[in-house]
Formats: sequence, structure tokens, C-alpha cells
Amino acid sequence: MTQEDSSFSCLVAYLIVNHNFEEVTCVLKFHTVWAAYFSATGSTKNIVTTIATRIADQTGVPLKVFDFTLPAARTQIPVFSEGDLVIFGTPVYAGRVPNLLINFIASVEGHGAMGVPVVLYGNRSFDDALMELRNSMEAGGFRTVAGGAFIGEHSFSQTLAAGRPDASDLTIAKGFADQIVWKIADITSFTSHAPVFVKGNDPVHPYFRPTDQNGNFIDIRKVKPLTNEACTNCKWCSKHCPMGAIPSDNVKETTGICIKCNACVKGCPVEAKYFADPNFLFHRDDIVARYSHPRKEPDYFL
Repeated sequence: MTQEDSSFSCLVAYLIVNHNFEEVTCVLKFHTVWAAYFSATGSTKNIVTTIATRIADQTGVPLKVFDFTLPAARTQIPVFSEGDLVIFGTPVYAGRVPNLLINFIASVEGHGAMGVPVVLYGNRSFDDALMELRNSMEAGGFRTVAGGAFIGEHSFSQTLAAGRPDASDLTIAKGFADQIVWKIADITSFTSHAPVFVKGNDPVHPYFRPTDQNGNFIDIRKVKPLTNEACTNCKWCSKHCPMGAIPSDNVKETTGICIKCNACVKGCPVEAKYFADPNFLFHRDDIVARYSHPRKEPDYFL
């Protein structure tokens, strides 16, 4: 579809009104739903694909996936167009979009595609990440129609927001997907399109900085994982490192940049990867103690 007003009728849907089913027909302006995501440990993938799959199932349009987690997927710039609805997700690192992804995300071409920025955070705060992602998508030619911030198990920990997104989160994600469908059905023209309102500062604030027990800022950017003797040289970590930082010929070393996504730590079949840096461990334990309660719930914007 290349015309602004082109559309097609979706499958007959049913709206619950006063506990009765009222048959309604909606009109959509997309022919493909995309689940696009960076997801080192799977939580962002879970939410983005849940939303995109629900929309595809409810409307009968094809679902396509663009997983840009691994370096090879980021060697070519994806190009979308009118007629695409792109659910675009990243994790939140230090309150922002991961800094090493900013340039790649900024290069993605929307060409009038509808976009839904989605971020996943570990029960502390999504700060300005959703605003940053929305702004980047808009600058790249997307027309943002909704946005969401969901909670996933924190990359540093197996206890902070453990098991999330859980069943409740996924139910909310499906409800969000349904509301996206209805909002798009009500859009008559993008002539006066305004970016979807989301929480956050614009321009965005600096990255969240961890502190030590005395309140002094600490820098863990150069910290890298270590490898214990349980390592079997299976090369799982090398194949799944989003930065390509672990060489296949020496998996016990991390020679490239580490973003602390913990894909290697959480994914290693024999639990051979770990962090030992005192500042990193203090920061990990500190955020677990500070932010395990109360349970944060998803925020979404339409």
C-alpha cells in the first residue's frame, strides 16, 4: 500500500458491551505486522511477539519478525513502508535505549510505516527510554500510534522481577494489542499526525549512574564476565553474544565491548560465566534490595 488512505477490512471482531457481544467491523491501514526487537535474554522478544502475534491473529494479516539481537542482523539497514505496522522493542539500560544500539535504531527507515515503540525494564524505571525510542522512530520516518513500557527480569539478576513478563504481563500485552487495532481503525488520515504521547523527558536526560555504598558514582562500563572451570567450550556464549565480543576460538575471554546484558551468564548450559567485579556486584545487590518491591505494572500509551 502506498496511498495514505488505502485500507482493507479486517476480520469481523466482537466488542464486549455490558457483558453482551456486539458485532463490529473495523477498518485497518496495514497489511503486515512486524515484531522487531533486540532481546539478549528473551524478555523483550516475549512481549513484542505477544503484541504482534495478537494483532496478526485478530486481523488476519501476516506476521513477520526482525530480530536484530545478534551482530549479523545489524549489518543491513531494515526498510519499512506504508502498510507495515512495526512493534519495535528494546530493553532499558540505565534508563535509556542501550547506547550501542542508538545509531543502528536511528538508521532504520520507516517511510510512513506505523510504529509502536516498546521497552522492557527490570522493575526500577524506564526513565526516558520510551521517549528516546519514540523520538528515534519518528525521526526515521515512522508514525508512532502507541507505546508501551513493560517489565522483564533484570539482566543483572535472577531475582529482580524474576519470571517476568509473567502471565499477568502477557494478558496486559494482549489487551494493549487489541487497543492498538481499534485506535488504528479510527485513524482517518495521517495528514496532521502527532507522535504518540509517552512518559519521559524530551530532550532525554543522561543515563542513570550507579553509586557505591557512600553515594559516590561508580563506573562499570568496562567490566566483563569471567569463566570458571565448568566451561566445556560448547561456544554457546560466542554464538549468542549480542556484541560479538566473545571469540569462538577462546570463549573464556571477552575481547570486545560488553554491555552487561548477561546473555552469556543466564544462557550458559553449565553456568560457567559470571561477574566478580566488586562494584558490579555491589550495584547488582543494591538494585535488587531497592527495587524488588513494590511490583511495577506495565504502562502503555495510545
